[in-house]
Amino acid sequence: MTLLAASLRNVWKTYPMDGVQVHALRGISLDIRHGEYVAIMGASGSGKSTLLNLLGCLDRPTSGTILLDGVDISRLNDNQLSELRARRIGFIFQSYNLIPQLTVLENIEVPLYYSGCWNAKSRARCRELAAKVGLADRLHHRPTQLSGGQQQRVAIARSLVNNPSFILADEPTGNLDSATAEEILLLIDQLHQEGKTIILVTHEPDVARRARRLIRLRDGRIQSDQPNPTFTASTSHQISFQSGCPLPSASTGSIWGPSERSQP
Repeated sequence: MTLLAASLRNVWKTYPMDGVQVHALRGISLDIRHGEYVAIMGASGSGKSTLLNLLGCLDRPTSGTILLDGVDISRLNDNQLSELRARRIGFIFQSYNLIPQLTVLENIEVPLYYSGCWNAKSRARCRELAAKVGLADRLHHRPTQLSGGQQQRVAIARSLVNNPSFILADEPTGNLDSATAEEILLLIDQLHQEGKTIILVTHEPDVARRARRLIRLRDGRIQSDQPNPTFTASTSHQISFQSGCPLPSASTGSIWGPSERSQP
C-alpha cells in the first residue's frame, strides 16, 4: 500500500496565554498524497501557519496523530525530528530566513551541514541549483546585495538541496512585487511538475489558484477541503532538480531504515 505524504487525525494545538487556553487547531483531520499541490487559506488566526509548522515538525501537536511518510512524529525525540526536517522537508518562508554573513552559495549549502551530508561534491550540486533558479552570476553575493526576488530564489534553492519529499511554503510571495511573485510561483509550479509535494499557505487568491486542491481554515477547523475551483494550470516549461545527497550509512537513533538511507 502506498504511504500518504501526510496524514492527520483529530489534531489539536493549544497554547496557554495569560492563564487562558487558546485553541489554534481544533480536531484537524486530513490526508495529503505524494505529489499533491495543496493551498491552505484562511483569515489571520485561522490556524494555517500553525498547521504548516506542525507538518514541518517545527512544533508538536497537543493531541492527535500526525504521520509523515508513515512515521508518527509524536513518537520522535528532538534529534529524530531534526533529522526528519533535514532529510524530508524543504522550507520557503516569506522572510527568506537567509544568513546575512554568508554568500548565496554558502546559504544554499547550510542544510547539507545540518544534515551531515556535505562532501566534496556538494558545492557543485549547490552551484547547479543556483543556476537553475537563475543565480549563477550571484554566487558570491550576500543577501543584502540581492533583491527580494533573488533572496527568495536562494531560499528555494536551499529548500531543494537535500532533495526533500515535501516543500512547505509560508506566504512565499508576501514581500514581493507582482512580477517577481509570478516568477517565484512559476518556480514552485515547476517543482510540482517534477513530482514534489507542495503545501502552500497564502491569503492571496491569485497565489492559491496555482494549487489543484484548496483547504480553507476557520477558527482552527477545516471549513472546506475540495479540488480548487479556481485552479489555473501553469504554462511554464518543466525543468529538472536533481540535487540532494545520499543519507549516511549509519545514524544513531535514526528513524529511517537501511533501505531509506541508501537512497539519494
